Amino acid sequence: MKSVLLIGCSALLFSPLALTLSAQDVHGVHPANMDKTAQPGDNFYHYANGAWIAKTEIPADRTSLSGFSLLADVVNKRVAGIVDEAAKSNATAGTEKRKIADLYASYMDEQAIDQRGIAALKPHLAELSAISNEHELATALGHTLRADTDALNNTNFHTPNLFGLWIAPGFNDPDHYTPYLMQGGLQLPDRAYYVTDSERMKTIREKYVQHISEMLKLAGLSNTDKRADAILALETRIAQKHLSLAEDENIAKANNVWQMSDFAKNAPGLDWPAYFAAAGLAQQPSFIVWQPTAITAEAYLVSATPIDTWKDLLAFHLIEQYAAAISTPLADERFNFVGKTLTGAQQQRPREQRAIALVNGILGDAVGQLYAARYFTPADKAKVEVMVQNLLTAFHARLENLTWMTPATKAEALRKLGTLQVGIGYADHWRSYQGLSIEPDDLFGNLWRASLFDYHYALARIGKPTDRKEWTMTPQTVNAVNLPLDNGLNFPAAIFGPPFFDPKAPDAVNYGAIGTIIGHEISHTFDSEGAAFDSQGKVRNWWTDADRAHFDASIEALAKQYDTYAPFPDLHLNGHQTLGENIADLAGITASHDAWLASLHGKPAPVVDGLTGEQQFFLGYAQSEAGKAREAALRQQVLTDPHSPGEFRADTVRNLDAWYAAFDVKPGQTLYLTPDDRVHIW
Repeated sequence: MKSVLLIGCSALLFSPLALTLSAQDVHGVHPANMDKTAQPGDNFYHYANGAWIAKTEIPADRTSLSGFSLLADVVNKRVAGIVDEAAKSNATAGTEKRKIADLYASYMDEQAIDQRGIAALKPHLAELSAISNEHELATALGHTLRADTDALNNTNFHTPNLFGLWIAPGFNDPDHYTPYLMQGGLQLPDRAYYVTDSERMKTIREKYVQHISEMLKLAGLSNTDKRADAILALETRIAQKHLSLAEDENIAKANNVWQMSDFAKNAPGLDWPAYFAAAGLAQQPSFIVWQPTAITAEAYLVSATPIDTWKDLLAFHLIEQYAAAISTPLADERFNFVGKTLTGAQQQRPREQRAIALVNGILGDAVGQLYAARYFTPADKAKVEVMVQNLLTAFHARLENLTWMTPATKAEALRKLGTLQVGIGYADHWRSYQGLSIEPDDLFGNLWRASLFDYHYALARIGKPTDRKEWTMTPQTVNAVNLPLDNGLNFPAAIFGPPFFDPKAPDAVNYGAIGTIIGHEISHTFDSEGAAFDSQGKVRNWWTDADRAHFDASIEALAKQYDTYAPFPDLHLNGHQTLGENIADLAGITASHDAWLASLHGKPAPVVDGLTGEQQFFLGYAQSEAGKAREAALRQQVLTDPHSPGEFRADTVRNLDAWYAAFDVKPGQTLYLTPDDRVHIW
């Protein structure tokens, strides 16, 4: 299930300021956003965006602004209209329109939420309080398992439950769905928040333990300070055994098949039969265990930690997860820590905006079907399809012309590119929400039932044939995704808007912006993770040793390049954590540049506002990466996100020879790299 209960601080929704910033009175490069006092060769990002950064203030209810969030403002205003129409339609009970309206109403009725209060949670807290032995504890832990992680698409990788579950095509049998068991158990964003010994992290942990105590107190528990200390200590022990995000990207190390009988032997300490029975997985013969050392360590901690501490941890995680559906004081306390302390937001988003995000999170396809029909025209789709085909052609030519790759490896790479499935706008079919009960005055019940509905939907797919046409994103999502196990790409309708795509903009700018995104996703097929999968989505080494050694040396040079970037004096990027995305940025902009040049058919690109076509292309890319973030939010991104911050993504251009010619970049300038130091992969 999507993390719908975190919407108070993280959803990217509309505000008057953001709508003003995203107004499209200019089609193409925005000269007013540039700082022409900056030298492109010294700070290309500020040259492209400096004036916008200087004049832009982050609203109090935001942690950041970016091209993605500004476009999401527009998209979510449209979604708000769809939800409003559903509410006014008086649709028949049980229909998806009625569910949209009722779910929105249940979040907006704050009075009803407060009247129900802790009563909705009390039966569940009582069940946890009654746990008296390790068998019952394992059962309770099994009840919390949800299909709430996605290990390859950089979304929902983190779960506060003891373990995470991912249902996806199998590494070794991509034609059928397989369960993957993942490390879990942490409420803070990443293990770094528990194990980093800096003053800032110590302060966060001090505030976190206070937050735990306050949440337990508001839920009616006693002796909360002592309980909070024990919960933090347990989460810290779990964090110490977690793999880092950079380590998690090694697919070969993640491909560990455990039979059901292996769990007791490989990970003693947890009553696994009770755990899997409670999770509805008692008959599942095998799992792929992504982080076996962490799973083993967490199982040991189940038996090595007092049961009362586990009971308190389960209670806290439950209260934290459903705070918005229990009471205003709990929701406010959660925002005070998660919003203010962790991300720097000053105030919560307006309630109606949080309600829209909730509806998108739970009934995404129901909303998406209405959104796609209204806001993604056949003409838009046709223009994008041409760009996608041009990008595929450019990438094909690059693969054909590689001099370092042997014929056998190249043949599989071309086969993989040739079988790539590209979805544009929306899926061919929509998910049904039949069987999901939504009540207009029961937010807690709606969230509880939706969580189980999604979980049972995921479990029902295990062992069944893979649906390679299924999407993992809704049409109203401003994003794009590569699906290595499907050998496919999804480009939701919502991504095709300014600053990424503007039908009225010059082709150079569109290729610099949306073209690099399309190329980015295509190139994920061959990044540090994608290279582990063959043309059928199976984990298989299809490289010769020499080819893989060349590839690894090239991407290591890129990792070291990004290791040097430091948004703060005490915090550098981790080039291996962001490696897959950095490879995709570099290959994406390179392929898009090729595709744009090919689209000119030998004719010169028009000069616009004194900017050559080459300059428009690179500025289109850099302006699409514009953003501004609060310090806490930016620090969290550096620690937990596989994507580099926009400023450093824009710096990818320093590896392209054409950028140097476009802006007359000379030796001695900050971004200058000698030709030998420029990283070229594909």
